[in-house]
Amino acid sequence: MADNLPLPEPAFFALPDHTLVGLHGTEAAAFAQAQFANDVSQLASGQWQWNAWLTPKGRVIALFALLRRADDDFLLLAPDYPAEVLAAQLARFVFRRKLKIAARPDLHVSGSFSRPMAARGAQAASDGESLELDFGADGGPRTLRIDTTRAAEDAQAQARWFAFDLLHGLPRLPESQREQWTPQQLSLERLPAFSVKKGCYPGQEIVARTHFLGKAKRGLVALGAAAPIPTDAEIELDGSPIGKIVAASPGEPYLALAVLPLEHAAGALGAAGLGLNDIGLRDGLTR
Repeated sequence: MADNLPLPEPAFFALPDHTLVGLHGTEAAAFAQAQFANDVSQLASGQWQWNAWLTPKGRVIALFALLRRADDDFLLLAPDYPAEVLAAQLARFVFRRKLKIAARPDLHVSGSFSRPMAARGAQAASDGESLELDFGADGGPRTLRIDTTRAAEDAQAQARWFAFDLLHGLPRLPESQREQWTPQQLSLERLPAFSVKKGCYPGQEIVARTHFLGKAKRGLVALGAAAPIPTDAEIELDGSPIGKIVAASPGEPYLALAVLPLEHAAGALGAAGLGLNDIGLRDGLTR
């Protein structure tokens, strides 16, 4: 009899630092393809990809998951970026295109450290009331859910989710780190969140030149410490500055992502008086 008991419902917790922007209209796909760094034309309905919006100088404004719900309907899921601000910034480039861009405060984002019911990899799933995305990796399963229900707050689970992102090379960029780094400096090819083969988009020339000429000299490194690591802090190698912290977890485990030279001498790493350990990036968030 025990083998026939139903499995317990996965526990979902709020992810209030994730916001949603909707793009809807007959030219929504063309707009996204022209503005964003990844190849939106490769997305079928019901699929999602990591993507980025860049400045003309090739610096990352925002990193997000882009979900294509239908041919003319997209949801942009942005960690750490106010939806109203991002929607307003994107709307400046609509011009005469036939689409609407708006924040979606009616939708809420929650997460669970459990295997998705139906979503797998880049394929999202919907039961008519909610959307689920597979956000798992080699560090374990995760489900991200989008619906009209506001889940309970859980600071410990939220901190664990944040640390999981960092450990797998997903930069959680605070406002101070926006428009500072190229996709290659943030190692976004690991996700992958940009294309060097599609047509023009803001910053494309710089991204392509860096790729084809092999000029990427810096990239992401995952670091651990025994205490909170301050974002924006300079990284030192044996006392000499060599890089900067671009994202840091708000609680335990104390992790951070830093942009450092791809090749540097061995030695003691530190920031703000803390000793740092290179713990290595894990794979698995690729779609």
